[in-house]
Amino acid sequence: MSEQSTLPLYLRGRFAPVPDERDAAGLTVRGTLPPELDGRYLRNGPNPLPGEDNGHWFTGPGMLHGIRLRDGRAEWYRNRWVRTRELDGHPYVRPDAAPDLSVTPANTHVIRHAGTVLALCEAGLPYRVTPSLETVGPYDFGGRLTTAMTAHPKEDPVTGELHLFGTGFTPPYLTYHRVGPEGQLTDSRAIDVPGPTMMHDFAITEHHVVWLDLPVVLDPAKAGRGGMPYRWDDGHGARIGVMSGTPGSTEVRWYEVDPCYVFHVGNAYEDARGRIVLDVVRYDRAGFQATWSGIGGPTGRGGSGERGAGGRTRASSVLHRWTLDPSTGDVTESQLDERQAEFPTHDESRTGRPHRYLYTVHGDGITKYDLARGTSAAYGTPGSRYAGEAVFVPAADATGEDEGWLLSLVSDVDGAAGELLVLDAAELSVQAVVELPYSVPAGFHGSWLPEPTGRA
Repeated sequence: MSEQSTLPLYLRGRFAPVPDERDAAGLTVRGTLPPELDGRYLRNGPNPLPGEDNGHWFTGPGMLHGIRLRDGRAEWYRNRWVRTRELDGHPYVRPDAAPDLSVTPANTHVIRHAGTVLALCEAGLPYRVTPSLETVGPYDFGGRLTTAMTAHPKEDPVTGELHLFGTGFTPPYLTYHRVGPEGQLTDSRAIDVPGPTMMHDFAITEHHVVWLDLPVVLDPAKAGRGGMPYRWDDGHGARIGVMSGTPGSTEVRWYEVDPCYVFHVGNAYEDARGRIVLDVVRYDRAGFQATWSGIGGPTGRGGSGERGAGGRTRASSVLHRWTLDPSTGDVTESQLDERQAEFPTHDESRTGRPHRYLYTVHGDGITKYDLARGTSAAYGTPGSRYAGEAVFVPAADATGEDEGWLLSLVSDVDGAAGELLVLDAAELSVQAVVELPYSVPAGFHGSWLPEPTGRA
């Protein structure tokens, strides 16, 4: 038995961490990069230090991977650990027994808001980084953020406001925050929930905030043992909360749904009848347990589905829609597809507004859903390549919702060099492939940061 085969799944193959930070310039491009892609694609993900095992894929220290595109060229690639206090060995619990929110892996997402680039992880404060991936330090919005911050904030495309939340192990278990378009945190409200759950994502609509209170709860017996201190609890129930986005509101109307878990929301909006439409990737208990244990996973080929009648694979993380009717209190649930799905994305200029298209990652590549027609199309990654989250970049002169490109960082199961895949989003065809000189482990979420005025 090889040494690799005895390692946990999250430390080998396409998940295997890279041992150092590297730079490369003048990258090879196959195909043609659209000249208007002038900016940086950044992606975050866990990358344990050499020889270390943090106990779960979700808990390794964050590493950013970046590619600079300009004038049809790929100018550089670089990777950097987010230099957090956790990476430096500081304990999460301070001598006074309070949590140190600056001790976090910062390993889940990377965004830019009001010109500030933040590496995110829901366990603590965000970390500010430079566009060239150097760490500045923990960021608390001038002292106004006193809770952890979700890795999945939502920017309203009309107001420019950033909506976010923080969860805690002690009351308040859930706090909502709003940040203005210039970057000032202007609103914080404690939201009443019964206990600490693993609320990873949420949604906004034009007039509402949508909460997910689902049966994955804090397990104190697991705390301090490495890995993630959560477990599935059938007794907790599952419900969706709708809260007014009006400043100061904390009242939530809850809608009971069948037990499930949601790591990631696709989008939400209010339809012509005033109902809340919420598209998510929904896990049944078996699918969640397989992912959580580290033997399956959101991006695993074949996923964690089970064999059903006729030998077909029954996917256990699927694209799903809830429709919440405030006039009746009713909830309609519908599965939108049978195939495995994760990392749903959309045109972020439609966040909180009606959308026609969603993009997800499945075991063999990337799927595009046309929700108006009820159809889908798929791009399959060749050989042993695995596509990561597909980030949509709209074309400058777009007249249609799918006019633009999908950017996906591709990893190889055998540790071969990675690639940045650029797909035409309308046709789901390959526009270009940027060849990276080094392997890139599977990771989580990223963003396209178009170059602002004053190019660098």
